[in-house]
Amino acid sequence: MSQTPDPLGAAGSTPTTAPDLRLVDWAPRPRISVSATRVTRAAVPAVDVHNHLGRWLTRDWCAPDVPELLAMMDDAGIETVVNLDGLWGEELTANLDRYDRAHPGRFVTFCQVDWSLLHRPGGEREIREQLRESAARGARGIKVWKNLGLAVTDHDDELVLPDDPRVVGVLALAGELGLPALVHVADPKAFFDPMDPHNERFDELAGRPDWSFADRNRYPSFERLLGAFERLLVATPGTRYIGAHVGCVAEDLDHVERLLRTAPHLVIDIAGRLGELGRQPRRFRRLVESYPDRVLFGTDAFPASRAQFEAHFRFLETDDECFDYAPGEPVPPQGRWQIAGAALPAHLLPALYRDNARRVLGLTGDE
Repeated sequence: MSQTPDPLGAAGSTPTTAPDLRLVDWAPRPRISVSATRVTRAAVPAVDVHNHLGRWLTRDWCAPDVPELLAMMDDAGIETVVNLDGLWGEELTANLDRYDRAHPGRFVTFCQVDWSLLHRPGGEREIREQLRESAARGARGIKVWKNLGLAVTDHDDELVLPDDPRVVGVLALAGELGLPALVHVADPKAFFDPMDPHNERFDELAGRPDWSFADRNRYPSFERLLGAFERLLVATPGTRYIGAHVGCVAEDLDHVERLLRTAPHLVIDIAGRLGELGRQPRRFRRLVESYPDRVLFGTDAFPASRAQFEAHFRFLETDDECFDYAPGEPVPPQGRWQIAGAALPAHLLPALYRDNARRVLGLTGDE
């Protein structure tokens, strides 16, 4: 029986078997040569409309050293950061005192409401009062998190979705109070897919299986949640909405454009979705060109870091290819891919970075 000759000859050093490498340990280094542009500062003073500075997601303040944070903001050209961690009551006051009142114009704090009050009859009335009180304390907007639709239940142990009449009533009140609502519905599409070999975020979900919402006996589908969000928008035309994470559907910008057409009171932020947008930079650019007054800068990077700010600037302002969407983080932070820059035209940057947020937040630039 003939054998295929070894192209390297007997002296060749090619191994006869591949090394035993687990996928989780594979961290390939791209071997293509591409340009790398470092953008250390936003093209114009920027408003980060989606960030976390409070104690809601961590044991202590996300920004333990406020002067250090301000110095980094100054260096990066970040004019204002929206803090979504105000919660309600004394915790809201603590956030306002630490950030907004201590450093006027640099921080804008949003409240949340305690949806668990729906566990008892009449809970909607209590939530409305809580929202009124938060507005009186100085909250500048309301953050609605994904637990509404995925975890919050009422006194009948029924899951409460974003289009529930009680939610509609609360968020209509937000509009009456002049509070914009930043809404995070669902999560990335892959979190609703089975954890199988076809899931593009398998690595991430394998490390955090509690982030999977694939169990249809327990969670609504991604499509059901996005439909509920759209119905909420239609039902509350007097409330200004910021659709977090590219309207909560960064994987499908056609869907995003349909939401923007349906709800003229909706704007979107780009926070936390470079991994999706950077795989479709030309499509993202067309979205911004079509809706230049509806797309807002945000990072959702906490604790805030220069590396994350610069990654966002690089994506928005350059045509670089094949770079990390989460520099310095282990591979893969979300998925095993790199991104390319959108190279937005310079005339579109002031609105995206600053002017749209100022309009939505009611900032004058003199605060």
